[in-house]
Amino acid sequence: HRAFVKFCRDMQPAAVVMNGDAFDGATISRHPSIGWETRPSVIEELEAVQERLEEIAQAIPRRRPLIWTLGNHDARFETRLATIAPEYARMNGFHLKDHFPAWSACWSVWINDDVVIKHRWKGGQGATRANTLNAGKSMVTGHLHSSKVTPLSDYNGTRYGVDTGCLANPSHPA
Repeated sequence: HRAFVKFCRDMQPAAVVMNGDAFDGATISRHPSIGWETRPSVIEELEAVQERLEEIAQAIPRRRPLIWTLGNHDARFETRLATIAPEYARMNGFHLKDHFPAWSACWSVWINDDVVIKHRWKGGQGATRANTLNAGKSMVTGHLHSSKVTPLSDYNGTRYGVDTGCLANPSHPA
């Protein structure tokens, strides 16, 4: 994360796309705890995400687009609330995006006619290839959490299936 913030300061990108799963939602996941592991509370996690996204926002000039493609882990926030408190639908604060007002939330970003950014589309080990094969476009995803680029060449030219990996330390106990 610190390297990415430095990259933003140094390169001054025209926009930043955060490709999903900023929020994990471990305590509200459908998956049970593993042993006696400790997990951050929803508010602890929400505050950490707010801090990290603000660090990115401060690293680039104001008025540059900050775009966030929602990921499956991000969806846990609203899924939990919709399940246990559906009567609060559409109220401010009950949507994860309400907590990150500087960021525009969406499901996908079309960079141009050739490149699409979306947290996930196809799944499995061959997802990067399947994404670009089925889309007919270069696809940038982040769902696999494994950095890789898969070229695909055919009569239309070469396009790429990209998984952006994960900015978190994969060996961290969290």
